Amino acid sequence: MGSGQRVAVFGAYGHTGRFVVAELRERGFVPVLSGRDADKVRALAASHPGLEARPAPVDDPASLDRALAGTAVVINCAGPFATTAAPVIEAALRAGIAYVDVAAEIEANADTFAHFGDRARAAGAVIVPAMAFFGGLGDLLATAAMGDWTAADEAHIAYGLSGWHPTDGTRASGAVSRQRRNGGRVRYANGRLEYRHDDPPTLKWAFPDPMGTREVIGEFTMADVVTVPSHLSIPEVRTYMAIEAARDLASPDTPAPAAADERGRSAQTFLVDAVVRSGGTERRATASGRDIYAVTAPLVVEAVDRILTGRTRTAGVASAGEIFDAPGFLRALSPHLDVTGPESLPAPGRR
Repeated sequence: MGSGQRVAVFGAYGHTGRFVVAELRERGFVPVLSGRDADKVRALAASHPGLEARPAPVDDPASLDRALAGTAVVINCAGPFATTAAPVIEAALRAGIAYVDVAAEIEANADTFAHFGDRARAAGAVIVPAMAFFGGLGDLLATAAMGDWTAADEAHIAYGLSGWHPTDGTRASGAVSRQRRNGGRVRYANGRLEYRHDDPPTLKWAFPDPMGTREVIGEFTMADVVTVPSHLSIPEVRTYMAIEAARDLASPDTPAPAAADERGRSAQTFLVDAVVRSGGTERRATASGRDIYAVTAPLVVEAVDRILTGRTRTAGVASAGEIFDAPGFLRALSPHLDVTGPESLPAPGRR
């Protein structure tokens, strides 16, 4: 448990940030509330008596330093991460504390690995990007599925979402990513990111029961294409999205998620199916649960707990599957996720 350790939450008043604050408190940590909007930070603190408000613009290093002072780690929940990640990482390095974020932006995560890898490793610092539903969970599942394999030919991560009501932050981050790609799309093939301007394919994906075969958008690329190949020798990493959820995300009329239980979770359900293939054998691990934003909170807080208790495998910039024991991490999430596998099966042929 957190034993009263203070954890800075940047973007604490956002949709995901509020779930993170609640999870930290439940696990015995003391959140320190921060973010760019001073009024929203103070309003959140007023609703949580005893918690400190420390607003900080990302372009004000001194304010960021004050926000992180005396904390053990910072969780960055504030997108677009193309804007917030680098300044908050710099502040964490100055403070000598670990940094964890929930970024789903492919380019922002790639930037974190490229720009901070050497510095963080030399300093013995811990920086974990994409420690969230997208990027973190898929990486943990793929890593667990790999087992004792040191390499694989392909990794496929399929997202069976019942629907997707995006937050304002999701929409803003998506807009930034589209601008950075000049309206194109990205995939990971032949050991590198490839940018394309054609339409992604529509395919069928055989999800485990009870979901069964569903129509998906192929090459609906998420942060897994950065996290998985950052430490696993897999030249082809593909992600897929249930077509209903992709349509929800694309529509400007889709409303934001609405609370459907006492914890504030929406009614959305999900199944994440990770399959790795080597030669004629496939290995699979799956996870199912409720609310992609709410489940990010136990993912990121479990990461914080493991960092602060020394249950890490490396230093520097590292994804969830590299820095943590993936099977053990997934087992620890059993109150929030139903995990199946890993299991080995004969490969049905190239997908």
